[in-house]
Amino acid sequence: MVGARIRTFRVEQGLSLRKLAERSGLSAGFLSQVERGLSSIALSSLRTVATALQRPVADFFPITDAAGEAGDGVVFTLNRATGGPTGQRVVSGGRHYELLSSRAPGLVLEPMLVVIEPGGDLEEPTAHAGEEFAYVVRGTLSYEVDGVTHRLGVGDSLHLRSNTPHRMHNDTDELTVVVSVVTPRLL
Repeated sequence: MVGARIRTFRVEQGLSLRKLAERSGLSAGFLSQVERGLSSIALSSLRTVATALQRPVADFFPITDAAGEAGDGVVFTLNRATGGPTGQRVVSGGRHYELLSSRAPGLVLEPMLVVIEPGGDLEEPTAHAGEEFAYVVRGTLSYEVDGVTHRLGVGDSLHLRSNTPHRMHNDTDELTVVVSVVTPRLL
């Protein structure tokens, strides 16, 4: 679905794959595979495509607002027993992101459960506005911040300003599960 939306927005703007590749710094061949659903795109790469297309990242996902207002600024969500907080999952670059909170105007935190497949692509470090917090629930996570690699195991956490170049990777042969909270919202 993400690839189809990239194609739709690209065509709406009259851009060729080559032109989008120039604007995003990604190869035309890779973008073609993403558009055809033959390859997935990491969220950090999707950010560059979104910027190149002058669209918010949220435009690439079918996100709906399931939040209910309880008054006094409290937003409640569904519980896991009823199918998860939102039921919204995104698969990108060997990672599965499950939103842990419903959408509500004015909120800036993006809490997610991230399942990272073993191995996978090692993305280029990325930097952007906001903060990130990661707490490892299962497995091991390699989290590089400004060129320094931090190995996180179950119960370890990391908190950083996102304007510092960073990337995470599962370099083991086991699944890694992380509770991640980022600002501003990605989706």
